[in-house]
Amino acid sequence: MAEVQVQEKGGKGGKVRSKKQNTRVDMTPMVDLGFLLITFFMFTTTFSKPNVMDLGLPAKPKENTPKPPPTEIKLSNSISLLLGKGNKIFWHQQDNTSLTDQNLNETTFDREGIRKVIEQAKANAADKTKFTVIIKPTDDAVYKNFVDILDEMAITKSEQYGVTDLKPWEKAIYDRKVGNNGAAAAPATK
Repeated sequence: MAEVQVQEKGGKGGKVRSKKQNTRVDMTPMVDLGFLLITFFMFTTTFSKPNVMDLGLPAKPKENTPKPPPTEIKLSNSISLLLGKGNKIFWHQQDNTSLTDQNLNETTFDREGIRKVIEQAKANAADKTKFTVIIKPTDDAVYKNFVDILDEMAITKSEQYGVTDLKPWEKAIYDRKVGNNGAAAAPATK
């Protein structure tokens, strides 16, 4: 609260002057009010929730169930996407004997790029219900590109897709295509 403090001067004779009154404001209630307001707003504010992406993962098999046979995906029902460095994406529909530098195609992440490629591959698939997109990020790929591809899976309604590592034969072709120095060099011919 506010107080009035009065200073008394020594008792020498002289003129009588009016006494100066010093005022002092007690800040304790103001500080209490400040903390109450801070506490109120902290409890009533909704914090932003982190954005998470749901991935439909298969259930963990029980120990005593037999392992199913490996799934065979036909090339006509699939497309392989290779996420590379520098925001580049490559795609192919080839096996290890027919994949070359020429048919490892490069495209972009926009709607005229990878979206159109996926839609064309799905339209040309032998069995559209079994069409599968195989996503293969390289060691040089960035997380943003991976999230963009998962978004494209939702946009193109590609419900069957998988994420796996590059095969050694794909890595060799990819390294030749992008010109990585760490690529296995082809044997020199004289």
